Amino acid sequence: MLRTIRLDPSDTIVFERAAEPGEPAVVGGFVFWDVDPETLAGKARQAFRAGFLGVESFGWSTLATVGSASALQREAAVAALAAAIRDRFGAPSIDAARAAAEEELAYAEGLCEGHEPGTVIALSRAIEAGAIRERFRTVKPRGAPQALPVIGLVRSEGEDEPAESVDLVALMKGAR
Repeated sequence: MLRTIRLDPSDTIVFERAAEPGEPAVVGGFVFWDVDPETLAGKARQAFRAGFLGVESFGWSTLATVGSASALQREAAVAALAAAIRDRFGAPSIDAARAAAEEELAYAEGLCEGHEPGTVIALSRAIEAGAIRERFRTVKPRGAPQALPVIGLVRSEGEDEPAESVDLVALMKGAR
């Protein structure tokens, strides 16, 4: 199961609501189903561009990690996500919401396949040719993680992506 992770406090600044560390996570692209991503700004845009959705808090996390879950924990995650899908997005029934929640969790679990527990996964989401495209990459420590600052900690595997910049000062001012 994917679980949210927080390496530093930046998620509490860049997202309207940050996920709690360790909660079950899904990719969360469905949140933007009826939203024109071109109209998103600030914290909502950051959630669109790079956020995993925490199932319990409905908050966002920049990174997720491969973790485990008991059958009881997985069932609790399905129930929480199904309730949110029904209440927040107007699913026609709890059965339809539960089916959608199962699908979201299964997709997130598929991202974990072939990775060791503790593997960190990053997400980037963009509009390409009129459709939302999601890319995932693993993030691995270089050298001794405890000896490096977080900025120098990671090397990614996967497609190269163009550099992006986020104005953290403007985002912090908007949080007040």
